[in-house]
Amino acid sequence: MKMTSAVIAALAATFVAVTLHAQVVERPLPRLVQKDGRFALFVDDAPFLVLCVEDQDIGLESTWPGRAKEWSAMDYLNANTVEIPIYWDQFEPQPGQYDYTSIDRLLAEARQHNVRLVPLWFATWKNGSQHYMPEWMLLAPDRYFHAVNRNGEAVDSPSPFATASLEADKRAFAAFMRHLKEVDPQRTVIMVQVENEPGSWETVRDFSPAAQKVFEAPVPPEVLGAMHVKTAAPSPSWQEAFGPEADEYFHAWAVARYVGQVAAAGKAVYPLPMDANVAVRDPFNPGPAGLPGAAGNYESGGATDNVIPIWKAAAPAIDILGPDDYRADPAAYLKVLELYHRDDNALFLPESGLPGGDPASAEANGRFFFTALGLQTIGVSESDNAPEPWLAMNYRLLGPMQRDVARLNFEGKLQAVAEPQHFPNGDSGKLTHTLPFGSWNAVVSYGSFRWGAAAANPLPKGRALVAQLADNQFLVAGYYCRVDFRPAGTEQQRKTQHIVDGTGQTPSALIDGKWQHRQFLRVEQGIYENGVFKFLRTQNGDATDFGLVFGGEPMVLRVSLATY
Repeated sequence: MKMTSAVIAALAATFVAVTLHAQVVERPLPRLVQKDGRFALFVDDAPFLVLCVEDQDIGLESTWPGRAKEWSAMDYLNANTVEIPIYWDQFEPQPGQYDYTSIDRLLAEARQHNVRLVPLWFATWKNGSQHYMPEWMLLAPDRYFHAVNRNGEAVDSPSPFATASLEADKRAFAAFMRHLKEVDPQRTVIMVQVENEPGSWETVRDFSPAAQKVFEAPVPPEVLGAMHVKTAAPSPSWQEAFGPEADEYFHAWAVARYVGQVAAAGKAVYPLPMDANVAVRDPFNPGPAGLPGAAGNYESGGATDNVIPIWKAAAPAIDILGPDDYRADPAAYLKVLELYHRDDNALFLPESGLPGGDPASAEANGRFFFTALGLQTIGVSESDNAPEPWLAMNYRLLGPMQRDVARLNFEGKLQAVAEPQHFPNGDSGKLTHTLPFGSWNAVVSYGSFRWGAAAANPLPKGRALVAQLADNQFLVAGYYCRVDFRPAGTEQQRKTQHIVDGTGQTPSALIDGKWQHRQFLRVEQGIYENGVFKFLRTQNGDATDFGLVFGGEPMVLRVSLATY
């Protein structure tokens, strides 16, 4: 048989493609690891700190070809990961016909720019609505039906009891994950978000006939156990078990069960870590769930802090429940972090920021990334609709050493703190954080310092991290603060007075009846390159006489200590 030039060219192209694929080394599967009450996201078999931005924040407009692809913003931000929406209506324009063009392009571009991806599966839910369902589903509302409110009216939210919608979502998501498995042996994708802020804004729950039938049936035993419910009835209904909270708890279970089944269908094909993001409620003054127009109203059905155990029981395929934390009030912002830092939940912020808010407040809230580090976060995705300098500051400092930070945090050797409040009278030095490290305490104070004198930060933007590398050696970094060390022991105020007013006293402690004084053996300033600390210069004299002072430029110190 004589082969034409076209046939020869096709065979050659196939051979090249197969050869290139064979040359790609399959990397280890990303996984979430828990040990001693701490979590780490392992990427390439080592802890990885997710320094992420959302696609909308850097202008990629990722899924639509022909739009600006501002990958250069990643260099400015020093981010290592991008969250990328995958739109169901674009992915499956006709039933069973899947379009992989966008994800293949995004994978290629991400590899070119050396960043990882977290796809956001915008499918049945996106912010409580079904607007990303394919057109062929939207045009068949009897089959892919909406939730119904208490008055029997359909609302702009999908029903978690629409079996046809669930099966279609499971098939499409499994197809997406199958394709990822086939084309991404490099593990460019490290985690997948399933749906986006699922739940309902216009009703506390679905009151459709399908939902009502289940609501009147017994509560699943795993939900009773998760919520520690004990009732006289052996198989209580939702109303019997939960009273006034029955509607909200029922909807949380229904939505979680749906999302969990979608996640499980994808994991059966390709078991990447999976998260679900949450439209959080006010942690101090929550209003009613899903009641339009009410003060403090929040989305019903999502994994808000009061129903996290229900979600954990109903959706075990979801590895992480991540809060979208946009709280402008610092106390509320920090409380959200605490609520989602749990023994059964790795802390990850899929969205964080102050979109459209005061730039000064956004800059101040940027320090709370370090609070999240202190709570052993596996990462944060900042969402401020534009690449902000304060965001670049955090990533610029942490990016080069993110592997070491993630490892030290996972090993329980790292502590990080942020300035808790503003001091209008210029006395910022009077508030300190003391971080215990065995035989040493690290003391962090906030403000600007010259010759030991303290001046308040104009905004509460101080932050610091301290990690123990050896018994008497520490890694120290931060912004707008001072860090010093003192031996752990019985203290006298006069011996540590320099922390307050800069008198130059050496930090000391009374240990076994003898005074022990801190001395710096060596303070090395350096940078991280490919995970290795590269020494640049030694700090001494004026640079260390009043502790280790950090300003607005990234600085990393390796500090060796001794006593005399």
